[in-house]
Amino acid sequence: MVGEEITLIVDTGANALAASTIHGYATAVRPANRVIVINTEKHFDHIGGNGYFREQGIAVHGHAAIERTPEEFRAELAEFNAGISHPFRRAQSEEQVFYLQTSLANPDHPITGDTQFDLGDCSIQVLLTPGHTPTNISIFVPGDGVVFCGDCLTSRYLPNLECGGPDDWRQWLDSLDRIAALKPATIVCGHGPVASGDEVSPLLDTMRDILTQAIATGRPPTV
Repeated sequence: MVGEEITLIVDTGANALAASTIHGYATAVRPANRVIVINTEKHFDHIGGNGYFREQGIAVHGHAAIERTPEEFRAELAEFNAGISHPFRRAQSEEQVFYLQTSLANPDHPITGDTQFDLGDCSIQVLLTPGHTPTNISIFVPGDGVVFCGDCLTSRYLPNLECGGPDDWRQWLDSLDRIAALKPATIVCGHGPVASGDEVSPLLDTMRDILTQAIATGRPPTV
């Protein structure tokens, strides 16, 4: 999101290479702008590039409860390596290529509640939308009717409900109601294609159905 004075980046990608690409695009649009980052949640695919931005002196905003540890980051690398199918490639620790020059960095500007950012000629609203994790937030751009919702919504495939249980999923339903009340014209999901126009309501309804079924059975659809 580009204002006259500030360019906002939503999430930083999974690693330093992704972050450098994001940074390049963001600064090319309006080079004189100050850049800020907002993390929508705590998972490493959303915050993995934070270290790159922090090294550039760029403020990284995120939920106050995002506090990932070095041990968790090492476990993330180990899990990624375990997913490499070829045993020789695993033995060579090829996950280090994906995470080249990537270091763990938590947000340095905590978000504790709903807030607003002025980008110069426009403002955005930051809303707490827990459920997928307790740290999930969404960003609403009123002037464009756009919501960046992180993994509160995913498009065209099953969401990850395995981070929580029925109480979290009930919170998630409440968060969907918050997003729906904004009457967004466009939703940018954490994963999957952007939903616009007539695609918005079915997207919300599909997620509600998945959560309602999970609450009824006590387990996510992927288990």
